[in-house]
Amino acid sequence: MNNKKMVLGAGIILSILLLTSCDRSEQVVKPVQPDKPVTTAPLLPRESYGDQPHTQANEEQLYQFITKQLTGTYGVFTNFRNTDQSAEVATGHEVLSESAGLLMRYYALTGQQQAFDAEWNRAKQTFNLSEGFSYRYSPQHNKRYPLNAAVDDLRLIRALHEASIAFDNKRYSKEAEQYGKRFYDHNSRDGRLYDFYDETYKMTNDFITLCYIDLTSLGLLPISTSQEELLQRNMLDIMHKGYLSDQFPFYETRYSYKSETYQSERINTVESLLTILSLVEVKQHNPASITFIKEQVQAGTLFGQYTKEGKATTDIQSTAIYAIAAMIGSELGDEDLYKASIQRMEQYQVRNSGTKLDGGYGDAATQQAYSFDNLMALLAYAH
Repeated sequence: MNNKKMVLGAGIILSILLLTSCDRSEQVVKPVQPDKPVTTAPLLPRESYGDQPHTQANEEQLYQFITKQLTGTYGVFTNFRNTDQSAEVATGHEVLSESAGLLMRYYALTGQQQAFDAEWNRAKQTFNLSEGFSYRYSPQHNKRYPLNAAVDDLRLIRALHEASIAFDNKRYSKEAEQYGKRFYDHNSRDGRLYDFYDETYKMTNDFITLCYIDLTSLGLLPISTSQEELLQRNMLDIMHKGYLSDQFPFYETRYSYKSETYQSERINTVESLLTILSLVEVKQHNPASITFIKEQVQAGTLFGQYTKEGKATTDIQSTAIYAIAAMIGSELGDEDLYKASIQRMEQYQVRNSGTKLDGGYGDAATQQAYSFDNLMALLAYAH
């Protein structure tokens, strides 16, 4: 194995530690020329499970926090509190393609075309590479990382399809086809999906993280029926076989194609919930998972991490956990699960702190507020 591949191999080990966080060689690029800032007009009225007056107000406050306090020239900050942006994972005012995709989906689902267009134009300028969308950009160091994350590219592609429907305009679906073909050419092989593609080394990793498998988005790729059937069958099989047990109905973390084994140090709840959400969207979920989620939401005990046997390893909970649970409830048409999850989620919203974090989800004392928590909460409101 040559030295470059040895370096890449070390990076792969780090890449599995945090969702959409990777340690890779950076690519210096010309400064991004941003589009006009995203509009922050009041939200459009709409019907959903969460349309009680207090929830509407909470959504509006969150939206204002994200667009006015958590967003800069290049997109939504990874964290409200800035850093020197030199860590192995994204920190501070670095921006992620993950965030752009989440915000674009929100704008599509809430019918905000002008805001969608502005965010999409900014995302292309900030993240677009020749063979994928960079998962991370550091404004402070003017570095665009030369690899993508499958789940993030798929989310951008899905947002374009949703925009095509929401705004009745085929130009979005045409772009989705363009980037969908590129994605399929680089992030899949022999009917298998891979976590990332590295443009520097012209290669993928050798495993798939289960929460990266967005079955609905895979079904939107511009590929032949036989290619789609093979890809969907293989990935669904990996997901089903990664089911832990009826006693603890969550899922393994990743599957190694090389060793044909599942690998999970601990079970991160956000990751398993994303896997369950993907399965729910195509009606392939296990009912035991939903029963477990509903029981834990009702009790307020949906903790952040477990052993494979289902023993909680922490008492920490998070905004994103309950936001995803709400989305699962929405997809199932389960109003009770949706409302209960939103209520749990809103307990984490910062209010009357006298700081710029008011309306957002974070810690007013430390001034920490993460993009993923805030954007998942926003997307939950749109369901």
